[in-house]
Parts: sequence; structure tokens; C-alpha cells
Amino acid sequence: MRYENILLDVTAGIARLTLNRPDKLNSFTAAMHVEVKDALGRLAPEGARVLVLTGAGRGFCAGQDLGDRAVAPGGTGADLGESIEKNYKPLVLALSALPMPVIAAVNGVAAGAGANIALACDIVIAARSASFIQSFVKLGLVPDCGGTWLLPRLVGNARALGLTLLGDKLPAEQAAAWGLIWRCVEDTELATVVDALATQFASAPTRGLAATRTAIRDGWGSTLEGALNRERDLQRELGRSQDYAEGVAAFAAKRAPRFTGS
Repeated sequence: MRYENILLDVTAGIARLTLNRPDKLNSFTAAMHVEVKDALGRLAPEGARVLVLTGAGRGFCAGQDLGDRAVAPGGTGADLGESIEKNYKPLVLALSALPMPVIAAVNGVAAGAGANIALACDIVIAARSASFIQSFVKLGLVPDCGGTWLLPRLVGNARALGLTLLGDKLPAEQAAAWGLIWRCVEDTELATVVDALATQFASAPTRGLAATRTAIRDGWGSTLEGALNRERDLQRELGRSQDYAEGVAAFAAKRAPRFTGS
């Protein structure tokens, strides 16, 4: 597929997917969704072991492009629901199911669906000038892209309600202080910090990273006994992996491990 709304590069195990509509703050259209879906399906076959998701220009993503004919104002509620079911729901589920860690590099405003797509990633690193806005209330809507599920788990009920009912801008530094994101860094350091982390993940035991992500998220709705059972099952599975064997061998030989992600 020829991409017109995104950029995709996979090099040395690092996939970089850039939302590329900078004149529209990388807001989503139906065409962009099709391209992102295609790109996510290419990652594992092309040898990616980590995904970096970011936006071109001065913003990460402003959410839905309200000028897109499929969900333009004046349509019906069914239009919005269909867009969620066809586009946003599969996107968030696909990101959460990727067999590799996902880094969101938030380089500017992340608003509406754009904010919650970033938060659906495993690790969010934001430039100090970036901000997060739950802008749905300004349109008479509820947070989507998993926002109603993610926000209270990340920052608690009181802050989740404040963010969603007021729709105020949350600066990246405060987002990090609240635990909404992993790190806030200086604008000039964002690329360097993200590149270093992506390089680290690209040489890490990929299956173990993906399983850890899954276990933690599953644990949110589990009992202690259920979590213990899940850990047992995952350890049994990962204990048969090549990366586990390599990790043990490297430890015994007092050398750096050479993980392959298998």
C-alpha cells in the first residue's frame, strides 16, 4: 500500500510510524485509519521488535478530523458509533496486542482520540511543550479510544473526572507528575531519549516484554490468585523460549546477552 497520511520505517528492529498530516495536527480520517491498520500488520513480518508512534510537525494528534465526511458534524449518532466500531476500537486493540513494546513519542498536542491513543501505548514520553486534552466534553461527547477505562486506572477517579468533565489542557510535566505518562523531557531531548529507549527494546527479550505488558493489564481485572496463575502460565511458556536460554547462558558466562526476540 502506498501511504499518503502516514510514514513507516522499519530499521534494525525499530519500527517508526509517524502520523503525517501536520497541516491538520495529524487528525484522523478514514483513509489514515486504513493506512495505520496496514502498517501495524507489517511490523512483525518485517522484523520489528519495538514500535515508536509519533506525529509529524508541531502536534502528536488532534484526534478525529471533524471535516472528514464519515463523521462530520450534522451526521447521525450512527456515524460516530460506526467510526468507533470500524476504526478506533480496532486500532486501540491492535496496539495493545502487538507482540512488542509500543512507545508513544508525544511531540506536541495530543487531544481527544489522539490523547487516548497515546495513553494506550506501553510507554509515553512527551516533550515539555506537549499537552494532553480530553476535548470530548467540548463536543458533547464521552471519551473514547479507551479513555473511560484508561484514565481512572492511570490517575484515579477524581483526576479522571476532572480531566474529562472540564476538558482542560494538561501540560506534559504535570501529566508525568500524576503518573499519566512515563516521562516528560525537554523538547530538544525527545528524539534522543526515544531513540535510546527504542534501541534498548530492539535488543531485549521481546516475548518477555510483551508478556509482561499483557500480565500487568490483565491483572487490573484479576484476583491475586488469578494473577499468580497467569504468572505461572507465562513463566512456563517463556521458560521454553530461546531468549530465556540465552539469558541464563549469558548470566553463567558473565557476558551481555544476545536476545533475538524468540
